[in-house]
Amino acid sequence: MGEQSTPCPKCKGEMVQGFTFDIDGHRRVVSTWVEGAPESSFWQGAKVPVEKCLPVGTFRCSVCGFLEAYARSEFAAK
Repeated sequence: MGEQSTPCPKCKGEMVQGFTFDIDGHRRVVSTWVEGAPESSFWQGAKVPVEKCLPVGTFRCSVCGFLEAYARSEFAAK
């Protein structure tokens, strides 16, 4: 991913890096992909093992709006 711009696979427009977020109480956090099937947790709704989490970066085409998402450690909030 990095600094190079990849053309949109739908219309060949420019893909722009961004992110989607989740709301955690009053905080906005970067969306996260978790490896494996979800497991129920009484207190938290779902068990989320930290070692199986990757932040999600999303690219949007500036022409047609197509979204493409990638789960990679480089997309963590800095």
